[in-house]
Amino acid sequence: MRNNPFLFTLLFSLFILAIDLYSYQGVKRLLANSTRKVRKIVWSLFWMVPFLLILGLIIFSLSYAVIPPSRVLTYFHFISGTFILFYVPKLVFIIFFLLENIFLYTKSKLFRTRPQDENLNSQGNPISRTQFLSRVGIIMAGIPFLSIAYGIKWGRFNYTVRYHILNFPHLPASFEGIRLLQVSDFHIGSFLNSPKKVEQAVQVINQQKADLLLFTGDFVNNVSSELDNFMALLQKLTATLGKFSILGNHDYGDYYPWDSYAERKQNLERLIRIQEEMGFKMLLNDSVKIQRGEDEIDLIGVENWGLPPFPQYGILDKALQNTQTDTFKILLSHDPTHWDEQVLGKTAIDLTLSGHTHGAQFGIEIPGWRWSPVSIRYKRWGGLYREGKQVLNVNTGIGFIGYPGRVGMPPEITVIELKKG
Repeated sequence: MRNNPFLFTLLFSLFILAIDLYSYQGVKRLLANSTRKVRKIVWSLFWMVPFLLILGLIIFSLSYAVIPPSRVLTYFHFISGTFILFYVPKLVFIIFFLLENIFLYTKSKLFRTRPQDENLNSQGNPISRTQFLSRVGIIMAGIPFLSIAYGIKWGRFNYTVRYHILNFPHLPASFEGIRLLQVSDFHIGSFLNSPKKVEQAVQVINQQKADLLLFTGDFVNNVSSELDNFMALLQKLTATLGKFSILGNHDYGDYYPWDSYAERKQNLERLIRIQEEMGFKMLLNDSVKIQRGEDEIDLIGVENWGLPPFPQYGILDKALQNTQTDTFKILLSHDPTHWDEQVLGKTAIDLTLSGHTHGAQFGIEIPGWRWSPVSIRYKRWGGLYREGKQVLNVNTGIGFIGYPGRVGMPPEITVIELKKG
């Protein structure tokens, strides 16, 4: 889109209209017995959505070059939210309407009747039983509509604290009961219109009384200026032994059309500086000793390392240079694929903390079972994974991007208490 927004607008508009033209045929079939006034009202409401959506997309495309970088995704979320809210349900309805048309066509061929005759009785009125699948489709389409609407209005701000107690045999005695608080994928630019929600998140985090606050990447969507309005608020985050952060794939600004490499580099340097001013110690392929009582552990952080197309800036060997073989080690690595590729069975790292997946911002959770479509892409996508003596926790993120909501995958704050044993 950023390379040719007008071509994107044209193609996306045609896609939208194709969905609407077909789905409206099903709506007309369902309204066949309705009064002319009702059909006119439905027609107006139905076509108002694509009209406003395409108009918004055109305005966004024309204004793209002058929108402040920090605000680009704010405007985009209005468009993406509207599209997902209305067109996912329409696609569900289309499936049922298509099946109904296939049924009517097949029946007409088998019994040598015209497809349109299957919709009419002797008085020329529609036969309700041939509308069964369309009616089911309308009902089924209501489920994603209500779910998506809930995710936009409430779900994305329903902060959930997940508690875990992890036992490690060689955890130093002084670190018994230490509380680690992990936050990931804030995507702070998505909150530019919701500062009160960021304040709420800070309050929830501070209520956990963490010893170590560990942020595992993607503080911003694209640019460092997204943090400008939130610096004073985020400086209030507290942890008794310190706050530490790494970079995620979005933090590098790779998804924004910079005028030059130097401009992109300056943005990244500023982002790092801002996080340091907020009290975070940046771990960029580096490690630090955490002292507690007479003992110490190694806290290690790598830059983003993911499987293509995601960048591989992380250098784990470099990050491990100042660590000892027998010390307890915690690794911060944004992308959970890094654990399987370079950590598990290849290092003595005890606990790895990752994010990145967002849990697709959509999922289903019942006691003992949790699922998200992102599991198709990521083997380790959310929660705890233990292999032998090594543990990975994947935080599904506190923010959102793309779809401005969360359904069944609430914004997550993870508290991990370490025990010796």
